[in-house]
Amino acid sequence: MQIPRLHPDTIEEVKLRADIVDVVSEYVVLRKRGKDFVGLCPFHDEKSPSFTVSQTKQIYYCFGCLAGGNAIKFVMELGKRSFADVVLDLARRYQVPVQTLEPEQRQELQRQLSLREQLYEVLASSAQFYQHALRQSQGQKALQYLQSNRQFKEETIQQFGLGYAPAGWETLYRYLVEDKHYPVQILEKAGLIKPRKEGGGYYDVFRDRLMIPIRDVQGRVIAFGGRTLTDEQPKYLNSPETELFSKGKTLFALDQAKGGISQLDQAVVVEGYFDAIALHAAGINNAVASLGTALSLEQVRLILRYTESKQLVLNFDADKAGTNATERAIGEIAELAYKGEVQLKILNLPDVKDADEYLHSHTPEDYGELLKNAPLWLDWQIQQIIQDRDLKQATDFQQVTQQLVKLLKNIANSDTRNYYVSYCAEILSLGDTRLIPLRVENLLTQIAPAAATYSKPVSAKKVWGTNKLSPLPTPH
Repeated sequence: MQIPRLHPDTIEEVKLRADIVDVVSEYVVLRKRGKDFVGLCPFHDEKSPSFTVSQTKQIYYCFGCLAGGNAIKFVMELGKRSFADVVLDLARRYQVPVQTLEPEQRQELQRQLSLREQLYEVLASSAQFYQHALRQSQGQKALQYLQSNRQFKEETIQQFGLGYAPAGWETLYRYLVEDKHYPVQILEKAGLIKPRKEGGGYYDVFRDRLMIPIRDVQGRVIAFGGRTLTDEQPKYLNSPETELFSKGKTLFALDQAKGGISQLDQAVVVEGYFDAIALHAAGINNAVASLGTALSLEQVRLILRYTESKQLVLNFDADKAGTNATERAIGEIAELAYKGEVQLKILNLPDVKDADEYLHSHTPEDYGELLKNAPLWLDWQIQQIIQDRDLKQATDFQQVTQQLVKLLKNIANSDTRNYYVSYCAEILSLGDTRLIPLRVENLLTQIAPAAATYSKPVSAKKVWGTNKLSPLPTPH
């Protein structure tokens, strides 16, 4: 539908009600400085904040790239969206009545506007239904699982709105359609029911599952994850993609974690819902989960809005699948990491599969210590390459060397590259320091045959800092 022209009164009312600090804070970590707020500009790459937001003037301005304007322009520029689309979105958010200049188009406009509102409403009602069902006799098995197997307290169960989908084929359908009178089409668009292939009618997507609401950054339910309580496959079932929910653009628990990420200036990404919930329950409130998919660049950029130093720790499962997921995530983020746009660390937990399991036998302080000492992604990659290899065997030695060269070739900054060339040369020298210069020369020849230059590497402390993780130097 072509969006009709908006009445000037609607536009003015949106400008009045949409507070710029409130709007910008969803995308940028803002810190108070005098009367204004400052943060890292979302329109260009920078390491020290030059982006200023004035609450009194209701404008933003970047002294680096000269971007500036009001709340409407900010959302337009950042999301590459039309003026009318942004005004309508802000009108919904700030409950501004929408008027258009063509009265005959108002009905259609309201229908379009109300679709998303109806989806939010039916999903919120579903979440309440699932939470209620958890407390009934039929939900006892699910509640016991949360309390005994997962060791979650009542406070945590309520904080994350955990619930139970009854086993019947049409339980939620009947409640929402017959009792609450929601249109069937809305339930289907929300990903809650599916049409039967034969005989007509609909059935519930989630049945006899422990239900985990997935929320957007503003805390609104946009989808669900359901864990089976039997041997049914798949073990975890997510809502389908909808008008509100895109798996690759959503992070579980970001609404709960964004404050912690900003405060601690670091984000922890785990694989599963229960890992994130367990970390929050233990007071580690800067954790999000990637919804069981490979971490996408869009998800990473979403997290990085909330941390100034761009610190990101991947704590995926320690099994083979988890290692593969880590490798895939690194593949997505590598370009940002090589440029120093993200400080990427990898945490593999010792002797356990995941964070949830680790916290059953260790304290939150133990986990915090592991986070602090987690290796940078390049060090982790190098360890993965040499793991289970016998460098005294010619074949293993050759294969490891080739993989190390491939890794080193991508490091643009000469100081950083020299440091890692020296580090890899030490590994390949097997403790014989006399061989290090030879190994260095060999690596450099393979990295850049035409320009095999090498200067004495600076120490690890100088490159990476002492205690606090420093970003990779900017590529030359």
